[in-house]
Amino acid sequence: MYDLLIAPLTETYFQKALIGGSIVAIVAGVVGCLVVLRRMAFLGDALSHAMIAGVAGGYLVMKLLFDAEAHAPGMLLGSLLAAITTVALISFVSRISRIKEDTAIGIMYTGIFALGVVAVSIFRHYIHIDLMHFIMGDILGVADTDLWVSAFVAALVLSILILFFRHFQLATFDPVMAASIGLPVLLIDYILTTCVSLVVVSAVSMVGVILVVGLLITPAATAYLLSDRLDRMMCLAALFGVTSVVGGLYLCVWLDSAGGGAIMLFCTLQFLVVLTVAPKYGLFARWLRLRNLVPQQVIEDILTTVLRFGKRTPIAVIRQYVVHGSKSIQKALQRMVQDGLLITENEGYHLTEKGEKEANKVLRAHRLWEAYLETIGTPEDQLHPTAHHLEHISDGNTVDYLDEKLGNPVQDPHGKSIP
Repeated sequence: MYDLLIAPLTETYFQKALIGGSIVAIVAGVVGCLVVLRRMAFLGDALSHAMIAGVAGGYLVMKLLFDAEAHAPGMLLGSLLAAITTVALISFVSRISRIKEDTAIGIMYTGIFALGVVAVSIFRHYIHIDLMHFIMGDILGVADTDLWVSAFVAALVLSILILFFRHFQLATFDPVMAASIGLPVLLIDYILTTCVSLVVVSAVSMVGVILVVGLLITPAATAYLLSDRLDRMMCLAALFGVTSVVGGLYLCVWLDSAGGGAIMLFCTLQFLVVLTVAPKYGLFARWLRLRNLVPQQVIEDILTTVLRFGKRTPIAVIRQYVVHGSKSIQKALQRMVQDGLLITENEGYHLTEKGEKEANKVLRAHRLWEAYLETIGTPEDQLHPTAHHLEHISDGNTVDYLDEKLGNPVQDPHGKSIP
């Protein structure tokens, strides 16, 4: 047990990886909640890939002007400029052309990423960047400079999110209302994009492109399955990010595998577990809801059967005219009693005032459909069965359209009055 759990904590590389990964996971999880809710997940991927052009530019400038190798502040500034340029180009293309934003993201980030790759290959005598390291990262080889940069960026981004939490919340869930009360929605969008850029830029050199995108999206998506409140979702996302780092690092040591890959694997497995067992939005909860679901068609068939019978309707009559399984009928009757549509009396059922109103809606739709089907030449013996299927169309506008098209008829083809 000591070798499995305690021994890794005594190693300096493991401690640095744990601290650096946790810092990135917390800030990425928190800002990732806004990214997920605003459907900006593709933007994080775009920024992380486009950064290589900024890294190459910053490296080249520092090398040529100051003769400095791999100067972190210079590459950080270059990466941030590349990220901002990418966002500006995406916004420009999507605003002045018919190209949608998601398409513009795909075009711009691949173009700028390609520019970075070409720049690295052309100036390879001056730029010594390992592209595989850039993409995959090396969390087990975290430098002290990376820790300080990530800590500073995390403090800055979290401070902005805390100070302007209400603004971000309102602009995320109701941008129209935010604009109507005078909030600068566009500026808030740019601030959020800058925060995402800072998180991505500060983390890529430490954890790589793949892991930073994963930590930005997956913990936030996991938290989204468990919470309907933004503040709680952010706390859960930060927690899931940290557990992903801790679990992934131990997995990496035990299996002797790549650190970034192990963290992302643990993060994904964590998401799948929550997706399965989440009490409200999980797969198991969905299966239970579907299992207990009462089809609307069964309810409407029972309503019209009781309405047509005109008095206390025994269960045997309902089962005779409602062509569904006995379990479905029993479940529907229980639900209808709970919802105040039916009243039980001497092993029979009466419609309540609410139930009679709903039953008349279905009966009206049925008889209007019969009248319409007759006008288009449907055989008489097919009027009732065809209308029986069409009456369950829940769009009220359809029924009003039929009524107007038929000239507001008062009787169906069989001479029965239309409610």
